[in-house]
Amino acid sequence: MIDAARATAFAWVEENRPHWSAWNSHIWHLAETAWREYRSAAWYVARLRAEGFTVEDGSGGMPTAFAASWSNGSGPAVMAYAEYDAVPGNCQAAVPWRQPRAGLSRFAGGHTDPHSALGMGALAGALAAKAAMQRHGITGTIRFMGEPAEKVRGSKPIHAAKGYYEGLDAIISFHPFYMLPLCNTVRWDTHCGPYYAAIYEFLCEEPQTWLQGAASGATGAPIPAAHTAARAPGANDAVVAMYTLSKMMRDHMLAHSGTWTLNETILASGQATADNLAAQMAQIMFAARAPDVAMLKNIYAVLDRNAEAAAAAAHCTVQRHWISKSKPGLANHAMAELVYRNLEHAGPPSFGAEAVSVARALQAELGLEPMDSPFADELSELVTPQEAERRLRRDLPSWQTHYTSDDYTDMTWHAPTARFYVGRAVLKAPPGFAYPEWALNALGGIPATIDPTVKTAARTVSGAILELMTNPDALARAAEEFRRRKAEASDPHPWCDYEPPVDFPWPEYVETARGREWWIPATAADRALERPS
Repeated sequence: MIDAARATAFAWVEENRPHWSAWNSHIWHLAETAWREYRSAAWYVARLRAEGFTVEDGSGGMPTAFAASWSNGSGPAVMAYAEYDAVPGNCQAAVPWRQPRAGLSRFAGGHTDPHSALGMGALAGALAAKAAMQRHGITGTIRFMGEPAEKVRGSKPIHAAKGYYEGLDAIISFHPFYMLPLCNTVRWDTHCGPYYAAIYEFLCEEPQTWLQGAASGATGAPIPAAHTAARAPGANDAVVAMYTLSKMMRDHMLAHSGTWTLNETILASGQATADNLAAQMAQIMFAARAPDVAMLKNIYAVLDRNAEAAAAAAHCTVQRHWISKSKPGLANHAMAELVYRNLEHAGPPSFGAEAVSVARALQAELGLEPMDSPFADELSELVTPQEAERRLRRDLPSWQTHYTSDDYTDMTWHAPTARFYVGRAVLKAPPGFAYPEWALNALGGIPATIDPTVKTAARTVSGAILELMTNPDALARAAEEFRRRKAEASDPHPWCDYEPPVDFPWPEYVETARGREWWIPATAADRALERPS
């Protein structure tokens, strides 16, 4: 039955390519960023309902999340999911030259990985499996989740803590390839590691108490009469102090092993147009990726001390708000083998003549000699999970159990999960040359260069769902391994102990008298990059 069902699913993927290609392009052009993916989530909800799914909109208290389900009778419950958040500062048109999307600042959101293809590969796969289940009388349930804000590992820890992954028999996680050797393969032992993100919010709510009496130049007036009067440093100074302290302390937090990282983003600053008043509020977010939670706790112990010191120096108070506490991943070899079998049936992505023409045009735009075979050789190769693991471990210390970051890991503690990667269009580079970010972003939005990735992903997802529905022995092996690994773990419970962080001033698109635009308006510099398509 599996061969006939898989053939039906693959045929669905091919026959519906005009539809899912257009859907993917639509989500790519929306390019909405973390916690503000309103139109993207609404599109998925409407599409799933039209396909017969029951959908809970705003799942887990997150306005841009959803939980969908479709059943064809009793049987296994298998889940796939969509992500659809883009990245601020990566606005790019679907053309082989640098240009923001029409009418937008180049600092607007843009898909980099791209999550647009991640979501569409999973959705097309789920719909193809549904069609095959209906045609061949295969019973079971497909669940499909909408997961916002992956770039800050946002929704999955919350969904996990609120029980949305309970009652599942298996989970399939797909991501477009973003680093070697994880291209056209499945993760084996070394899954993504844990992650913390928190906003430190500095508040200067009593600036009048910075200095007292005549020393402050107080006159009883509502604001200082002269800009030379003494004033509290304020929240902006606190953010600068914490930023500087943490940069300085980074080299002293931990030994440089295990590939841990710490990055920061200044999220908000008050009093932008009042230069003679102390800023009342400013926020900075720190995000850390590490191989284990002990490292994360050590990093945040230092950050907490830095925050208190910065607040004291700038006459502020400080509050820490958790954005994410995301667990490390739990491996499952049985699931990895099953999904890889279906990746073999799907085959690697194949880039046709139109894709080659786009790639060559992009190389010419950058002053390179266009290549006859411009795409990386690895895109046409499949790599077994075991071989990918061997290559990945070559540069990692023997003690390190996890590497890189993604919040699919929170799912791995609730059901047997496989994480697979499909090659996406990346170009060969001459020695010493690096392609700019906009070039890779553009290739993720041009149908000829991104559709092959979506197609392979959809075929793999559909095949894996169908095998899980029809192969009870494989499902049992995955379930037994899951129970064993979880029982051996010292901390199997969700970490999320905070409310969805949706009310912070995250960057977003806004409606103005000028129309819909990024919160940073387009300027003459943005318009100067535009050229006729």
